[in-house]
Amino acid sequence: MTRAFVFPGQGAQFVGMGRDLATQHAAARELFDIADAALGWSISDVCFGGPEELLTATENTQPALVATSLAVLAALAGGVDNIVRFSCQHAVAVAGHSLGEYSALAAAGSLSPSDAISLVRRRGELMAAARSGGMAAVIGLDDATIDTICAQVSTPDAAVVVANYNSPGQTVISGAVRAIELASNALKEAGAKRVLPLRVSAAFHSPLMRDAAQALNTHMELYTIRTPQIPVISNITARPLLDVDAIRTELPAQVNSAVRWVSTIEYLRASGVDHFVEIGAGNVLAGLIKRIAPDATVTSIGDVASLAQFA
Repeated sequence: MTRAFVFPGQGAQFVGMGRDLATQHAAARELFDIADAALGWSISDVCFGGPEELLTATENTQPALVATSLAVLAALAGGVDNIVRFSCQHAVAVAGHSLGEYSALAAAGSLSPSDAISLVRRRGELMAAARSGGMAAVIGLDDATIDTICAQVSTPDAAVVVANYNSPGQTVISGAVRAIELASNALKEAGAKRVLPLRVSAAFHSPLMRDAAQALNTHMELYTIRTPQIPVISNITARPLLDVDAIRTELPAQVNSAVRWVSTIEYLRASGVDHFVEIGAGNVLAGLIKRIAPDATVTSIGDVASLAQFA
């Protein structure tokens, strides 16, 4: 099989994630120790024991998920120092959903695990500080219709856009609260099965995150980014990020741009990938991928049992 590694984003977290791996695999424990040192406090305690309200705070969720994904990958690879070599040997490309892209960049050698966790913590802080707008999941309607309706109801002062093209029939919109209300009514009239408001603090992946994106761009100057040793597929373009300049442009822009997950999986499938390995907490991506590419094999690895089965 031709394999790609994929890494989950916000929404996959749960209290207890990574705990059994850290207990039984020294490499996973080492990665969590690196995460704790990078942040100056114990994100591993939050992953392993919560409480849930602390874990689900955006500024904590983001580094927690990256730390967990990289801990799983370190356990698979047999050591933190083996992460990049293992990824290059066992996958032809990597991709991550939203903040999962930071895990993918670490797997590809573009970011060190410590820098990936530290940088995504700052990303989470900036996104959490943006308190305007909201998001809603649209179920059972095609993307073209959703795009059209969002454009129709948007105004210069109150816009709504697609934030996540997750899978056929599952799309997330984001923007000003009033614009989401107008879009929700129009989407239901157009045939959407459901439009569900999401419990989020702001309009992620929308123009309302522009200030956060600009601040992240400035903060990124503190970090070393390297050329990826394995293709990393962009959330924005669904094409490989080929060099350092492309990555430096991608990461801030990603904060206020749509996550094109459907196009990402379609690109990888067209490139010959027939086995997607989800590395990290939960199996959210597995469900999405099965709807996008039902003929592909999907494996989720996030705990001791699933790791042993894969190995």
